[in-house]
Amino acid sequence: MGKTRIGILGYGNLGRGVELAIEKNEDLELVGVFTRRDPSSVKPLLPGTAVRPAAELDDGKADDVDVLVICGGSATDLPEQTPRYATWYNVVDSFDTHARIPEHFANVDESSRENGTTALISCGWDPGLFSLNRLFGNAFLPDGADYTFWGRGISQGHSDALRRIEGVADAKQYTIPVEEALEAARSGSNPELTTREKHTRECWVVLEDGADPERVFEEIVNMPNYFDEYDVTVNFIDQEELDRDHAAMPHGGFVLRSGTTSEGTSHVIEYSLKLDSNPEFTGSVLTAYARAVARLAAEGKHGAYTVFDIAPRYLMPCDAAELRAHML
Repeated sequence: MGKTRIGILGYGNLGRGVELAIEKNEDLELVGVFTRRDPSSVKPLLPGTAVRPAAELDDGKADDVDVLVICGGSATDLPEQTPRYATWYNVVDSFDTHARIPEHFANVDESSRENGTTALISCGWDPGLFSLNRLFGNAFLPDGADYTFWGRGISQGHSDALRRIEGVADAKQYTIPVEEALEAARSGSNPELTTREKHTRECWVVLEDGADPERVFEEIVNMPNYFDEYDVTVNFIDQEELDRDHAAMPHGGFVLRSGTTSEGTSHVIEYSLKLDSNPEFTGSVLTAYARAVARLAAEGKHGAYTVFDIAPRYLMPCDAAELRAHML
């Protein structure tokens, strides 16, 4: 069997992470980065990476793409792009607006089923790997409680939401777990914790010339689905300080399930990630799942899927016999 040919749509931090991940997988081949920008203005990280206009994807013209990894933002890009490109290609995205996942799934599923393609949505580490660990915890400890903590790290989605505010030139947002809440969850006492009690949010914002900091502050702290349920700190700084002190993109977090199997017998399951680069790790997850999507498509399994539907063996380049021999 030949290599699985991957296309990347969008070349921001996540697209670059996918590019780096493909290079580390010998059974995968990057056939191009597709961009809405002038291709000559895009400088890929790796020599030999082809940069192609996004228009090449229209009407399924890019017939050298087995799986298209769509690296746009969840706010406005993916709700439009994933159903559209699922018309012609097998696709993977990292849609992460949790409250809108059922709606997004339905739209992509309709498109992919009608056109005989295979799609995976909401793939990454949350939603994605953390989702799997929440599922495992509930299956193994049905009498218990879930806890998810993110950070300390930069949230790409929340940073993007800040940059979309009128008057904001650039911004980064850190999600920070409240240590007392994390330790309470680890204790096995199944505490009831509000959204505000579990995390704080720290914003570092560069304003455009003439922007009103009071208006920007009020818009941040009252933004629904992002900041309105949290204690938020907003720091206004210049671009030089943002570039100097906040260029890295670390992240991580914890998923816990605490529960009992009999009276007085309690258990805590904990899964954690500590990431130097959120987009590079997320890109690696997307790349492994792109392999799985190619395999599902080859088996004639069409429509939309989530990580809940993908058997772990589909993620690995080796066969099932080798997995049984070396990893079971």
